[in-house]
Amino acid sequence: MSDVVLNPWAILAAALSTFILGGVWYSPILFARPWMEAAGLSEEDVKNGGMSRILGGAFVLSLVMAANLAAFLSGPPDLVWGMTAGALAGFGWVAMALGVIYLFERRPLKLFLVNAGYQVVAFVVMGAILGVWK
Repeated sequence: MSDVVLNPWAILAAALSTFILGGVWYSPILFARPWMEAAGLSEEDVKNGGMSRILGGAFVLSLVMAANLAAFLSGPPDLVWGMTAGALAGFGWVAMALGVIYLFERRPLKLFLVNAGYQVVAFVVMGAILGVWK
C-alpha cells in the first residue's frame, strides 16, 4: 500500500466549497422555501437557531468529509476521476444513507431530495477540487 499524501490547502478549499454551495442551495434563490417547509422550520427558527455553533460544527464536519474523500483519490491529478469519485460517494453512500434514515424517520421525500441533492453536488465539487489539486 502506498503512502497517502494529503494536500491541506486542497482539503480546506474543498471544505469551503460546501459553504459556498450551501449558501446558494439553501437560499431563496434555490431551495430555502421547500427545505424549510419540508423540515418544519420557520424563518424565525432559522434566524434564532444558534448559527455560530451550527456553522462551526458544519465546517469541522466538512473538513473531515474533504479529508476522507482526498484519502480515497489516489494517483495523479485527474478532474474526471475526482468528480466521479465525488458523485459515487455523494450518491452511493451519503444520499443512500440519508434515504434509509429518512424512511425510518418518515421524513418527506421533498426534504430528502433537497438535502441529498445538495450532498451529491457538494461531493462532486469537492471531488473536482481534490482531483485536480493534489
